[in-house]
Amino acid sequence: MKVKSYLPPKFIVERNPDRCIQCQVCVNQCSFDVHYYDAEDDEVRSHEENCVGCHRCVVFCPTNALTIRKNPLDYRENYNWRPEVIEDITKQAETGGVLLTGMGNDKGYRIYWDHLVINASQVTNPSIDPLREPMELITYLGRKPDRLELDHNSLSLKTELAPQVKIEVPVMFSAMSYGAVSLNVQKSLARAATEAGTLWNTGEGGLHHSLYEYADNTIVQVASGRFGVHSRYLNAARIIEIKIGQGAKPGIGGHLPGEKVSADVAATRTIPQGTDALSPAPQHDIYSIEDLAQLIHALKEATNYTKPVAVKIAAVHNSAAIAIGMVRAGADIIVLDGFRGATGAAPKVIRDNVGIPIELALASVDSRLRQEGIRSQASIVISGGIRSSGDVVKAIALGADAIYIGTAALVALGCTLCQQCHTGKCAWGICTTNPFLTKRINPDIGTRRLTNLLRSWSLEIKDILGGMGINAVESLRGNRLHLRGIGLTKTELEILGVKMAGN
Repeated sequence: MKVKSYLPPKFIVERNPDRCIQCQVCVNQCSFDVHYYDAEDDEVRSHEENCVGCHRCVVFCPTNALTIRKNPLDYRENYNWRPEVIEDITKQAETGGVLLTGMGNDKGYRIYWDHLVINASQVTNPSIDPLREPMELITYLGRKPDRLELDHNSLSLKTELAPQVKIEVPVMFSAMSYGAVSLNVQKSLARAATEAGTLWNTGEGGLHHSLYEYADNTIVQVASGRFGVHSRYLNAARIIEIKIGQGAKPGIGGHLPGEKVSADVAATRTIPQGTDALSPAPQHDIYSIEDLAQLIHALKEATNYTKPVAVKIAAVHNSAAIAIGMVRAGADIIVLDGFRGATGAAPKVIRDNVGIPIELALASVDSRLRQEGIRSQASIVISGGIRSSGDVVKAIALGADAIYIGTAALVALGCTLCQQCHTGKCAWGICTTNPFLTKRINPDIGTRRLTNLLRSWSLEIKDILGGMGINAVESLRGNRLHLRGIGLTKTELEILGVKMAGN
């Protein structure tokens, strides 16, 4: 028996009758069936209860006749029983299921990037003009030796170096799998990474055959489901990333609904078409640090020790202790994903209540590895809510070698964070495998938008470094003296390892 919904529409669709020309563009553009044409009255109308606030109809309306507003309907004020809480309980009473959502944690927890400010040069350490002097953003990812030995006769390097991967800017595109996002999105990411001299990550969905030409700029994932993992896949990569966890859903596995598993997705993931792609919560290869070490070295053996191996975990309270084990197990790169890291689908209760902010995890991991004397043995890459070049600079000062961006990259492609990624109905053609919708992302345009974003951030990072009197990003890494805190408690300052502004 269908249960009647007690939930009012979340958004109000306002259509200006003086401007609307009944062209039905909104009907064709909306993938959530909000707009419909009433032929009898020759009028376009709306099912407001379907609206998710993606604003696609607003953008494409040729006469600017549409406005989408949040429904101002209020409940009686109650700080504990907020509208979101009431609505979540109501949905579960109607469906009896787990509430799913996309993207990362959207709750009002403190965003530490906004409470950190950057130092600037004034007199004793003069600033540098990036327009007239070279600024170095090149970053090398991989295990570094504690010291280098030279042959003084030939001036050649005697120390054998582990595989290093060079990126022109310390910003990469984070893991977004084929099926979770469309192939055109992955093409845009791969091409942009190649043009900008950085890397993109396949996620756990394998590598589509059309993307092997971008292998030199590709990171491949080995997750618990092992989707699309084979010898050619591993050897195509610049870096191999073992995924143990992710920030939006620490401790649980992945799920790509069967309706998103098209024939092409199925072939890439090597699973049957139309079946749910379920990644187990645990990596069944890994139940101890010794198991992790065995998997790391198995992957290195499979690729003739030519590629760095990264290990990705969600940011949790014991990340520092886990990181020590990862490095000692042979990981060349540690990837930390904070609870604002996005995902295509996650239980809402997990996304909103599990994990910790990436800023605190990064600071604690960098500090602990330095205390153990093994910081140089692994690069640190972080992700989870990085929004700007300012966040990037602060992350590097806290100890990161490089930064992953996912949501920011999708926003550059048109995402409006309507959080309906799990439905497969993305109106912007991003998180969908519907062939009609995927055409809405043009890889040529997507590549240009992403390269523009990276170029803009690179210029801004150089400006910030110049203002600090630094001409190379290497000199900033882990240098927390360049940061000061504002509005933070003594405990927070101690964890972050920064001083209060004014000190």
